[in-house]
Amino acid sequence: MAETPSTMIPLGSPASHFELLDARSGKKLNLQSLKSDKATIIMFICNHCPYVIHILPELLKLIRDYQAHGLSFIAINSNDIKNYPADSPEKMHEIAIEKNFTFPYLFDEIQEVARAYQAACTPDIYIFDNHLKCVYRGRFDDSTPGNGRPVTGKDLRAALDAILNGKAVEWDQKPSVGCNIKWKK
Repeated sequence: MAETPSTMIPLGSPASHFELLDARSGKKLNLQSLKSDKATIIMFICNHCPYVIHILPELLKLIRDYQAHGLSFIAINSNDIKNYPADSPEKMHEIAIEKNFTFPYLFDEIQEVARAYQAACTPDIYIFDNHLKCVYRGRFDDSTPGNGRPVTGKDLRAALDAILNGKAVEWDQKPSVGCNIKWKK
């Protein structure tokens, strides 16, 4: 595990189109069919990352809270499954069912989506507005495995609350930190 910060793409960057296999349903899904007219949250996660495991219970609670307000959440796993079989679509399906994911969990087999979004770590979180322009990229909160800070999702919640209240998202955003994406050789 190499602790890696997110790339922090420029605010205002457009969301890149994708069509990927949803490990939950077994169907191909695309950004246009999944986006929200309020905000679309794209999260690069995986099954085995201790940083993702650390925030997952609170992340799932946050997602349910904000889906009720019409926001769309999309999780994408871009890891190399040859070297990290715990992140295979079959294992993704198991986790999605076990944890009752209420959002698609997409598999980026050739890693083109992670590259298009300049994703660097898991978790790596992006919020796109109703025009699919990036208004937030960064961390869930300041808690990481072992630092003793509570997992609250406060950074992501603040950005989502701003959007729902018709306000600008704070521009001072902190990068996410997590495991590096497991790139294919």
